[in-house]
Amino acid sequence: MLDKLLGRESLKTRIEALESEKEDLQQQLAAESDRRADAVTERQAAQRRVNELEDKVAQLQDRIERLQNTDRDLSVRHRERLQGERLTDVLDRLESIDAGPDRALTAFIGNGAVPAHVREAFGDRAPLIAEKSPCFALTDDAGVCSVALDPPITPMPFVEWGSGFDIDRSLFEPTGEFTLALVRSDLFAMGEYRGRERVAFHGFDSDLGRNHSKGGFSQARFERLRDEQIDNHLDRCRAALDERTTDRLYVVGERSVLGDVAAEANATAAVDATGDPEDALEDAFWDFWTTTLYAI
Repeated sequence: MLDKLLGRESLKTRIEALESEKEDLQQQLAAESDRRADAVTERQAAQRRVNELEDKVAQLQDRIERLQNTDRDLSVRHRERLQGERLTDVLDRLESIDAGPDRALTAFIGNGAVPAHVREAFGDRAPLIAEKSPCFALTDDAGVCSVALDPPITPMPFVEWGSGFDIDRSLFEPTGEFTLALVRSDLFAMGEYRGRERVAFHGFDSDLGRNHSKGGFSQARFERLRDEQIDNHLDRCRAALDERTTDRLYVVGERSVLGDVAAEANATAAVDATGDPEDALEDAFWDFWTTTLYAI
């Protein structure tokens, strides 16, 4: 009654209303602060993503520019033909690398496109891998080692990551028992080997007629006779190959005659080996068991 008379009741009502409004405003302010904090967090995350994308675009643009500027000048850093002890030493070094789990890439690239994983691993210099294929491609995630190897014997294409490089020595070096034969249109030489040691030899040559100086019928007749001599020589070569005692067979020599005698060969190669059969076979042996290394 007294509050009413003194006007206190209306003031209390007003105070209660103001307190309620204040609480509402405080709740709105807290909600707005939360929204602002969320907005700041989202804005910061968005800015980080923008920065990452800008960096990625810059990297790609830089790569495109380098490729445009160096396409014509892109070349290997070093090239070396490896054989014998030098080849063994280099393969030992490659096999000694321990890059850590799944950080060393071993791939064999056939004739064709370079797989995406290999392109990514070699970056700007991946075109060199395509250029040197078929070849082995070896690199690690830090680019400490980056090479291509052109071996005597080629496997099926593959790509794998490991802690080190997976190198099958039998594709690079003479191992176990095998036969190597040199076949030319006028010469045959065959050796049976245990590793690098030759344990048997058989060879012969054929005295083919030289090119006739006259034309017409005499020239045609001479060419037919020469073709018959080559056919007879290749028959002797095939008969000799059938007498080998090893399963593995590698045939090298003149490209024009390899297809006629190498049906059972595990690998073939064109080589330029001349001289008497035994000396020519020795040259052909080292020519075949040579690996070309390219420092990418």
